[in-house]
Amino acid sequence: MRRPYALISLATLTLLVLAGSVQAALRPKAAPRERRVHKVYFANTPYQLDVYHIYGRQPGKTLMIVGGIQGNEPGGFLSADLYTDITLAKGNLIVVPRANLRSIILFHRGPTGDMNRRFASSSERNYDEKIVAILKKLMAQSDYFLNLHDGSGFYHPRWISRIKNPLRYGQSIIADTGVYVDPRTGRKMDLGGLARKVVAAVNRQIKNRRYHFRFNNHRTSKVDTLHAEQRKSATFFALTKHGLWAYGIETSKSLPNTAVKVRLHALVINEFMRHWGIVPESPPIYLARPRLKYLVVSVNNNIPVALADRTVLTVHPGDRITITHIEANYRRGLTADVQGLGTLNDYRQPLTVDRSTRIVVRKDHVRCGLVFVRVEPRTDRTATRRLDSKMVLFIVKVNGLKRLVEHGEHLSVVKGDRIQIVEVLTNIKDQSDLKVNFKGFVPPRADNQGEDRGYVIDTGRQLQRRFSLRRDRESYAVIATRAGKFVGRILVDLLPPRMDYLVVGLGRRRKMAYANGETVRVHRGDVLKIVAVKTNFTLRGNVRFFVRSLRSGRMQECPGGTIRLRTGRRLRHRGPDYQIVVKRDDIPIGRVYIQLN
Repeated sequence: MRRPYALISLATLTLLVLAGSVQAALRPKAAPRERRVHKVYFANTPYQLDVYHIYGRQPGKTLMIVGGIQGNEPGGFLSADLYTDITLAKGNLIVVPRANLRSIILFHRGPTGDMNRRFASSSERNYDEKIVAILKKLMAQSDYFLNLHDGSGFYHPRWISRIKNPLRYGQSIIADTGVYVDPRTGRKMDLGGLARKVVAAVNRQIKNRRYHFRFNNHRTSKVDTLHAEQRKSATFFALTKHGLWAYGIETSKSLPNTAVKVRLHALVINEFMRHWGIVPESPPIYLARPRLKYLVVSVNNNIPVALADRTVLTVHPGDRITITHIEANYRRGLTADVQGLGTLNDYRQPLTVDRSTRIVVRKDHVRCGLVFVRVEPRTDRTATRRLDSKMVLFIVKVNGLKRLVEHGEHLSVVKGDRIQIVEVLTNIKDQSDLKVNFKGFVPPRADNQGEDRGYVIDTGRQLQRRFSLRRDRESYAVIATRAGKFVGRILVDLLPPRMDYLVVGLGRRRKMAYANGETVRVHRGDVLKIVAVKTNFTLRGNVRFFVRSLRSGRMQECPGGTIRLRTGRRLRHRGPDYQIVVKRDDIPIGRVYIQLN
């Protein structure tokens, strides 16, 4: 954190000491500044955000480290977690180990969308956006910024193999540009130069050359960038809005285990700290298997009881239980989920129980303990109390992957994704007449009763646009009702499908990646093979390839992605001769041109 320091001359300091010598003994000594400040936002919810401010014994620059902004990348959030216990001889740290706790619990990139694509917006409509607003304020207190991730494969500037090529992110240090000139101050920042120095220093410590890092320049601001989506990212915001030296650190998801990812992340972080003059005094690395020691639970605000793993807590219908403490071999990243009640994190939240359930204790996304709750009838037959609050949680599958969406939240999917409403969890006792209706979807049957649970819905073909809640983009409501009365709803937002790159192989020549609208130059009679396609969606089975002649206008599908070019005469005009059209089902998502030499 930046702090002003005044310069006082020796003579002035001597006068001040003499003048205040009498009163000094009478004044209480000022408390020393805390070297570690822990702030908690949205406490005891699935969105809890823990922020650690760590100050060195000597003043210096401030580095902000963020992990867990995407919840299925444990190398990132476990590495950041190590630095919350660090002590500093010089400089300062702001550490946010779990920026997106809910996505970590679910071990999902982003249950309600990618949090790392929300920094271009100033909205604070939901928890994701509120967390991003806090991260932006923390950036304003920093000088440097590191965002920790686990990326796919191994980045290489040339195509080496399917897992090692320019489209991969793993084992790279990413910057949005090579050299940045801050338009407000004129300061020149050689991001690429520093990244290459760090890469060289770190690689000397890595024996296995396959795990070496490389600098990955995304050229985010350029018109022809292949990473335009990064303009919404945390690093781009930190660089362009606050002038921070900002990098994304990506270890590979293909590394043998999490311990290796954490070690390599630590090597990179330590090297950046060394370069920036932030001097540590410690940093323990602890990666033991998470284990619950005991859970402390209070029933009806009575004296709490301690429950070991796999034990049973017996209560009566209508009793209120509160989890007051979790004791494990870790102190952070712990959550408790009373299943079927509350939210994903019910720690310190009083809940009324009317049926048997269980409490699942997690360290991040790993289950480390289980306590059973058994509900037995009261002997005096006292009436069961009603639940105090309503909880509505939609269980949805997108392309077969399960997501949990709370009432009122938005679920972003790509048009053409397959979505299925599996179930609605609610603590309403009588659910006999509960119905879930996906507005805009008509089931393939004669009698439409407004019950759409269980159907696998093709969002590219089976939704009627007139039911969209917005004209500028497609957004559909999923509404749960009971006996005709409203219970809850979520909104499904459709994003347009998009091709980012098309990887083309040409004979024995090297494979090349082409962005949407680019041109491949080949010889007549060559055989092209489409090796891979990178899109903004995960379901690839419905991607189709076509080649269209710009001379005749004929277009034919290319099964298997193999394209054989005719050997006719070239067109008289300059420009491409053919066009590769990529479709998702019947929706064009991109095109690459072919020019014959």
